[in-house]
Amino acid sequence: MTTPFDPIVLGGKHLANRVAMAPMTRSRAFGPGAEPTELMATYYAQRAGAGLIVTEGIQPSPVGQGYPDTPGLHTPGQVRAWRTVTDAVHREGGVIFAQLMHTGRVGHPSLLPDGLVPVGPSAVAAEGQVFTHEGPKDFVTPRELSEADIRQTIADFAEAARNAVEAGFDGVEIHGANGYLIHQFLAPNSNLRTDGWGGDTEGRVRLAIEVATAVAGAIGSHRVGLRISPGNPYNDIAEDAPDEVYLALLDRLAGLDLAYLHLLEGPNRDLTPRLRKSWPGAFIINPFTHPDATGPEALKLIEDGTADMVAYGALFLANPDLPRRLAAGGPFNTPDTATFYGGDHRGYTDYPALTA
Repeated sequence: MTTPFDPIVLGGKHLANRVAMAPMTRSRAFGPGAEPTELMATYYAQRAGAGLIVTEGIQPSPVGQGYPDTPGLHTPGQVRAWRTVTDAVHREGGVIFAQLMHTGRVGHPSLLPDGLVPVGPSAVAAEGQVFTHEGPKDFVTPRELSEADIRQTIADFAEAARNAVEAGFDGVEIHGANGYLIHQFLAPNSNLRTDGWGGDTEGRVRLAIEVATAVAGAIGSHRVGLRISPGNPYNDIAEDAPDEVYLALLDRLAGLDLAYLHLLEGPNRDLTPRLRKSWPGAFIINPFTHPDATGPEALKLIEDGTADMVAYGALFLANPDLPRRLAAGGPFNTPDTATFYGGDHRGYTDYPALTA
């Protein structure tokens, strides 16, 4: 029987265990350059015991930023600053992938430079608000992407992936979940297009496929993962019947030989084994445990073959040495979700170096 602490080869990298650190937005890239800081290097290095670290969302272009103080991978300064982070993780023996996250219609003009406004597949505003430096603000109606804009967006993902490799990352994860740009193209309530980028299933999966293809072509498919969240309503997404779209997506992607698929599971676990069966490569699951944080009981999903790896989010914030604690059966610090926004780690006292 496979155990969570058996090694695994993923994308040509030998991982020490099957416990992954899930991506969590942190808003710690202070300053106009949207560059990572020494604090971020400390944060990730302390979690290098994970089999795989997936970073917080990193915007591949200026217009891809949807939250304050999130880092980018589209300038030379950002590449240099990320090298500090990847070097710190590698010194501790870790493996780290950069999550490339274009937030699309999620965001606000006050977060963007040079008069830019959020963009999306269609001019449909999400209901809700986003946090800004001036406090919460309503989402705005995004500018609908033109054909040329879409082609530039794909190129931006590919260039950010090249930058990630230059910055020392072991690979990248394309964020196709949580109501951000790629998910917006997949969902029928945010994508009202009738051209080749919308309408039927083929049109709605097209951006995800073309981004994955371009990124794989830029840095090698073995360095590329994809995260999806079928049926996840976050950021005003409505997917009442996601099965057809996501099974079609996996079918079209199967031939790319990507490093892994990362499923942020929804409450309908019936879809999970169908996705697992459809995917020919490594399968990572961030299991649905709402409203609780994913706990040690999720490790059984590796033992019973549901997934090859399990990704932990909040529990990794409270327990930087989580794989060691899982192997020992605890003890575990309890995540205090009332004290952090988007992955902030304030409130945890047994790792004082993390204090922000």
